[in-house]
Amino acid sequence: MPSSGERRSGLRDVPLEEHKSAVLERDELTEADRRTLEPLLSKKRLRLRETRNGWHLEAESTVGVLRLERVRLIITPKMTISGTRLISWLCYARDTPVPHDPTPRKWLTGKAGYADAVPHALLMECRALLTEGLRRDYVRTEQVQPVLRGQLDLRAQLTQRYGVVDQLHVRTFERQVDIWENLICGAALHAAIPLATDASLARALRDTAEHFPRPRPEVTPSRLLARARYTRHNSRYRASHSWARLVFGGGGLTDLLCDRGLPAGSLLLGMDLLWERVVRRMAARAAADFGGRHVDVTGGRAIRTSDETGPYPQPFRPDVLVRFEDPRARFLPVDAKYIGYDGKRLSAGNRHQLLTYIAGYTTPDAPLAALVHPSPEGATSRTVRIDGPGGRHLGTIRVLGIDTRLAPEQAAQPLRELVAEFAAGGGS
Repeated sequence: MPSSGERRSGLRDVPLEEHKSAVLERDELTEADRRTLEPLLSKKRLRLRETRNGWHLEAESTVGVLRLERVRLIITPKMTISGTRLISWLCYARDTPVPHDPTPRKWLTGKAGYADAVPHALLMECRALLTEGLRRDYVRTEQVQPVLRGQLDLRAQLTQRYGVVDQLHVRTFERQVDIWENLICGAALHAAIPLATDASLARALRDTAEHFPRPRPEVTPSRLLARARYTRHNSRYRASHSWARLVFGGGGLTDLLCDRGLPAGSLLLGMDLLWERVVRRMAARAAADFGGRHVDVTGGRAIRTSDETGPYPQPFRPDVLVRFEDPRARFLPVDAKYIGYDGKRLSAGNRHQLLTYIAGYTTPDAPLAALVHPSPEGATSRTVRIDGPGGRHLGTIRVLGIDTRLAPEQAAQPLRELVAEFAAGGGS
């Protein structure tokens, strides 16, 4: 019987906490594995260093499962967020309905971190589709029948029956479940089985997949998803297809983790990028509720740096910039930090960054910026003042901790209160 660090597939499970490191034996990382890791290393999702005894591997703000040729990396999150809550944050970031289930939800993170949450969500959506009944539509089929039903296939009749009419080759349309909506679900369920670290979850995925058709070898799920169009007749498939995209893409949401070609059985989530997407949507919604709007910080709206040799390649831009007119334009920059700042002071780098946003976007009467971070123990709010020589006030940073135990709509309350205060004219 394999040990806890071994799987029946022969791969060794290597636990790795986010922002921590693990050591691999020299022969556990093949040349093909290094090619697989290259996109992740170039985007600083992982860090790899060769040592005298093997390989030193460190995970950045990335969680999930990465299946290599000889090991299976299981990257667990640094912050405690339940699988159920993670699903709601993923849905909020994607503007996707939260998966439903008539029984109590069991989206637990388990030993695979957040990777198990996505197969669970896919499973729940596909089970709901089965309960309501799979959609059927007319599918063109080719059959051999004793009577004429549909259109006679003359070429097949002449070349295979030589004109004999005891059996007729016909082309007809039949109402079947083998339509693109169901084919995507069936393929996604099968693809999610290797992701499951829990045997009962893998079994449930396999059993549910048996009720869905699978695409033919020449039809890939990615092609079906690329052509997906939703109407009132098939809109109930949208949520399951959203989770299918995560399974097929190997992670990310709407290209949050823009890496493709991950091996089968791999799924990675970029938590810092997910957090930025969530905070951006929270701020944009709050601004709209109080008469403001979200401003796209691209092109000429970014803070640029240059010298004699030309502009620097990376401009300064906040994660969110909201604008109010009362009657002149006022801006509130908001930065999302996937950092546990509860009980900790802001780093010098973050203070410099927020002060740059204050200098670049705000007005002298409202030198205010916000830093929003996850807070697993409950919502927090504090104020950081930045003063210059002689007591001159340079700016104020509001540090907001968002309660990750709550649904996003409820958790956004501290940010809503700050936006409401800013909209009413408070800015220092």
